[in-house]
Amino acid sequence: MHFQRRQLLRTLSFAFGSSFILGRNQLGIAAQTAVPPKLSPLPAGVAVRDGIAGRTDMEKVTGIGGFFFRAKDPKALGLWYQQHLGVSLIPTSYGESPWQQEAGPTAFAPFKQTSDYFGDTQKVWMLNFRVRDLDKMAAQLQAAGIEVKMDPQSYPNGRFARVHDPEGNPIELWQPKVPDTKG
Repeated sequence: MHFQRRQLLRTLSFAFGSSFILGRNQLGIAAQTAVPPKLSPLPAGVAVRDGIAGRTDMEKVTGIGGFFFRAKDPKALGLWYQQHLGVSLIPTSYGESPWQQEAGPTAFAPFKQTSDYFGDTQKVWMLNFRVRDLDKMAAQLQAAGIEVKMDPQSYPNGRFARVHDPEGNPIELWQPKVPDTKG
């Protein structure tokens, strides 16, 4: 799990504008320079790797517009997400507003098929929701009878907890570390 957390830290480092440097026994943060690294052009036919296309004119997506997945009982599961995590269901008319997430970093990280990071190896996805106050969210979920497993470690990018929805799908809750603005 340490290796997978390291992959997540590296992915999130781009969103925070800093680079997580991982030594054998320690973790440190170094500011990225304002000058982007020089990239060699990719040979013809080579796939984009590490999220760097080597071009500045590439059109990019602006965010996640939806997350769609199968459920044994879609209505009940949708209501669970709405009741316990505040994620509004898809509007039933164009006059209603959909769930609006706050702007912030989003990790997008495919994992190896054999990864045990999601818990149950039969689960092929895991949601990670940003939260403002992880302790408050955990207490709210526990009061509703939902098991919350808090990660006791605090990382340079924040704190984490794990829950599962009623169908056993893993959900990671993440309270990002607020950047220190002193200095």
